[in-house]
Amino acid sequence: MAILTTRPGPLTAVEKSRLEVAARSVADRLGPGTGDQHAAPPPLWEARETVRVGAWDWNIHTGDIVWDDEMPLVLGISPDFFDGRIETWRRLIHPQDLPTVVTQAEQALRQGGEYMVRHRVRRPDGSVGWVEARGRIIEGDDGRPARMVGRLWETTEARAAWDSVGRALQHMSDGFLAVDSSGRIMYVNERAQELLGPSGDLSGRALWELPAVGVPGLEARCRRAAVDNIATGLDVRSPTSRRWYHLRIIPVPDGWTVYLSDVTEKREKRARHAAEERAAAERTARIGGLTRALAEALTVQDVVSAVAERVLPLFGATGLIVQAFGPGGVQTVESVGYPRSYVDRLRDQPENSPLNQALRDGVPKFIDSPQELQAHFPGLGAFAALGGKRAWAFLPLLVSGRVVGGCVISFNRPRRLKDAERGLLIALSGLLAQTLERARLYDAEHHRAQELQRGLLPRALPLLPAVTAAACYHPASEGALGGDWYDVIPLSGDRVALVIGDVMAHGLSEAATMGRLRTAVHAFAGLEVPPDEVLSHLNDLVSDLGEDFYATCLYALYDPATGTCVTSCAGHPPPAVVDPDGTVRLLDLAADPPLGAAIPPFETTELVLPEGSLLVLYTDGFVESAHRDIDAGIAELTAALAIPSDTTRPASEPAGQRTWSDGQEQTNEVERLDQLCASLTSAMLPELEHTDDDAAVLVARVHALPAETMATWTLPEDPVAAGQARAHIRSQLAEWQLDDLVMTTELLASEMVGNVVRHAKGPLRLRLVRSRALICEVYDGSLTTPRIRRARDTDEGGRGLQLIAALSQRWGVRYMFDGKCIWTEQPLPDAPPTHTAGLAKG
Repeated sequence: MAILTTRPGPLTAVEKSRLEVAARSVADRLGPGTGDQHAAPPPLWEARETVRVGAWDWNIHTGDIVWDDEMPLVLGISPDFFDGRIETWRRLIHPQDLPTVVTQAEQALRQGGEYMVRHRVRRPDGSVGWVEARGRIIEGDDGRPARMVGRLWETTEARAAWDSVGRALQHMSDGFLAVDSSGRIMYVNERAQELLGPSGDLSGRALWELPAVGVPGLEARCRRAAVDNIATGLDVRSPTSRRWYHLRIIPVPDGWTVYLSDVTEKREKRARHAAEERAAAERTARIGGLTRALAEALTVQDVVSAVAERVLPLFGATGLIVQAFGPGGVQTVESVGYPRSYVDRLRDQPENSPLNQALRDGVPKFIDSPQELQAHFPGLGAFAALGGKRAWAFLPLLVSGRVVGGCVISFNRPRRLKDAERGLLIALSGLLAQTLERARLYDAEHHRAQELQRGLLPRALPLLPAVTAAACYHPASEGALGGDWYDVIPLSGDRVALVIGDVMAHGLSEAATMGRLRTAVHAFAGLEVPPDEVLSHLNDLVSDLGEDFYATCLYALYDPATGTCVTSCAGHPPPAVVDPDGTVRLLDLAADPPLGAAIPPFETTELVLPEGSLLVLYTDGFVESAHRDIDAGIAELTAALAIPSDTTRPASEPAGQRTWSDGQEQTNEVERLDQLCASLTSAMLPELEHTDDDAAVLVARVHALPAETMATWTLPEDPVAAGQARAHIRSQLAEWQLDDLVMTTELLASEMVGNVVRHAKGPLRLRLVRSRALICEVYDGSLTTPRIRRARDTDEGGRGLQLIAALSQRWGVRYMFDGKCIWTEQPLPDAPPTHTAGLAKG
């Protein structure tokens, strides 16, 4: 830095002359009072005599300094003392203030701003005085700083005045600083020194550069206060003591005064008050939230979840145990924050345990530490340690003065609850007791409702040659009885009826209606009634129940001999079909109204289902919710079925080679369809506990009868038809290796063909089917109904149907649009069971 450079040797005459010219030039630039004294008018001279001001000119490149005649007078030195050398001027600056002077000069040079500094001068006689200097930069032709010119005046008296004031301010309880317009600290009292550091380290330093008050933007804040002439303040935290201080900054002429007050206690008190207010608000909010949650809680699990979520954080607790009286005594309902092994051992706790005492006496007990537990309940310390807790609140749950259970709230560390906290826990335990009792009643009622609901649904789906089926049912989350149902009904000729329905609304009446409809469907299906007529009869049944009852239903009849599926629908969502190649399609069914609002006849739709196709029937609750309309739900179901999966593919064994001798392959197929039902349920009902409606899905894999298991013959309308039928039967059963059934089957066929020849009309046709049973069918073109009648001893006839009923396992008549079929079934040797042992999934 040029200001620290020294110029060796005395000044030459030329140099002295140059300095005198420069001094006069400086005086001219700085104005009257700094140049020729004789040129000044008398009033200005008097003013200058009162306040002496010296002028100086510093050549930045050479380091030379030129003074006017006032400079020695201001500094209180001999005019011959200064030789124009920087080293001489530097010796005059007090050593403690020299760094500040140098720093200010460097900053002015770098930034091109005004040079301002207050510092002490040490005269040759040893005395010390205060001066203030101000200057500005003059640029050269190259645009760079060339010289600095300025004024200097004495401030010793002002400093003395500050010292006098300082003695009064020295022992203030608050810190006090006097800061000049450049931000330099002029005065620091004793309290400020304690807070910010010794005065020797602070004087001359900029206020906003002190680490103790290093607040971003402090300088701008002070400058703005000076411009606006408005005091400002802010809190700062000492990096050493970590205490908080308030800086009150007041603008004054030529600077600022700064007061420092220790506000640590005040802030802590305010923080404690704010924390207490926040805690109170949080406590109020949590209690309000708990009240709402308990009011909305339906199940015991809902109650425990609400307490664990809202009560435990309120007290800093980490454990919860809820017990209730049951048929076998006190039982643990739910627990939070405890290992399962500890909860399982609660039933073995001693009679004198604090919880048992609270349940027996109805009085809460609070244990603050394991030591207190051991002192009041010897021998329980080891047992309590297994739970990992160290403080407890044992609360009896009372309803109308009767203890219905108990609650344990526990802590991971010793904890002494305040009286207010204990009172709040006791009050909350009363609320918990009321809600828990209501929830237990709801759970019991919900369980009974679900049992009734499941009792109305099929507990097992049959294992049939033509159809392999699986189903899932999920009740609504609110626990109301629903009206969804499904069924798989075996019919004659290995045909299968697949039915699904939904009684609208929820409740006991709707569940009863569902049971009636399901029973009626079985009855009408057993009569071999076509699908459209089944729905017509069901519509009459629902209409008779009243105007408030409506139901949707889908009835599908699958014939494995032809692969055809005939469906009728009453307001129900369309079924989905997954072809063997994985193609998913929705059946385009006629949009008939729901049962109870429809006017028969119902439309029927007939289609051919390829071997191994998947038929998916479902209720609206499976695809529709509060957040998804039914069309979007059906689209999601279709997308879920389109995802390639082993569960959606048909069995790999060709239809012509499939056998059900041991039922293992069909059992495997049932398991695959169960997995499909589960995956569909996960996709369509991700939150089963929050469903608004009950939901059901029925998935069926269809299997066509292999051609080699069927044989059909046309017979003449003549008495010889019976003989031909017997011949065909003997040949076919020999081929099927069913010789043991030849005699019985011949007799059954003779009676059925003879009845047609005598009482009906052609065309006459005989069909044998080898499936899970041996089926013998005789077709004719008459719609007359054969009836069994009791024949008298003297009657020559009338015993044919009695003989058929005695020789067959099952027999019956079904009607087509062009005639009827009389059929019989005989069990095959080692035939597989027709029903599974498992339940439909729910």
